Amino acid sequence: MADLAARPALLRIARSRLRLRPGQAGVVAAGLVLLVAVVGSLLAPLLWPLDQSAVALGQTRLAPSWAHLAGTDDLGRDVAHRAVYGLRVSLLVGAVAALVATVLGGVVGGIAGTLGGRVDRILMRIVDTIAAMPHLLLGIFIVAMLRPSLGAVIASVGLTHWLSTARIVRSELLSLRTRPFVDAAINGGAGRGRVLMRHLLPHVLPRLALATTLMIPHAVWHETALSFLGLGLPPHLASLGNMINDGQGSLLTGAWWASLAPGAVIVVVTLAIAVLAARWRDRLDPRVRAELHL
Repeated sequence: MADLAARPALLRIARSRLRLRPGQAGVVAAGLVLLVAVVGSLLAPLLWPLDQSAVALGQTRLAPSWAHLAGTDDLGRDVAHRAVYGLRVSLLVGAVAALVATVLGGVVGGIAGTLGGRVDRILMRIVDTIAAMPHLLLGIFIVAMLRPSLGAVIASVGLTHWLSTARIVRSELLSLRTRPFVDAAINGGAGRGRVLMRHLLPHVLPRLALATTLMIPHAVWHETALSFLGLGLPPHLASLGNMINDGQGSLLTGAWWASLAPGAVIVVVTLAIAVLAARWRDRLDPRVRAELHL
């Protein structure tokens, strides 16, 4: 009888533990969305093969239906099908470009924060000069120099988004250099390289990883803008920016779905990444929210 009487109380405790707070529910939903997007885009060639050059002129501009969940475009291609492949390109460009920007920014910020003095001033003036230029215009110039391709888009995004990372690493190293444990290591005979690798770098790496994650949504939007302007992948290849660019002509004929599907994919996936990165940022250190906001 005592066990039966205790069961309601145990059930209430279990339900209270399993109940998600509003913020936690958003994080879980964002994680599920991102998991489905990543797994779906990676397995798409196996589960849903696509011939990038295939057209079906007898099925042009069909409205969304069970046969074509997001309709078809002006060449009869399935919009949902191509959006999955376009997401593959956007995530690849975003992740690789964010990694390139993080490495470049980490190296520049590490040199400035470690050496200080004249080297720090020169590097920071270079950073300020590049930051004064519009990112999109600078990215267009880089793509134009390298000719439109996947590698050119990655280089364009990576070479224009390392400035914030350099500033973060520099400020973090300048702050760490004044800590007592660094002074103790230097007084103990440790060289500058040993202090950097053993004492400073472990404190900087978590913020570098967070900066990379926060940069991915911005890199995805930048790649989409370049593709929309016709400076990304070749037009026949599936890219979210290319799809939006192709679909804008269909808006005048009422085929709104050709642009809606790729646009919705970009918004939902980048928002999911931003929510997860913001949660990670808050757990890492609430005091660096403004510093890491890219």
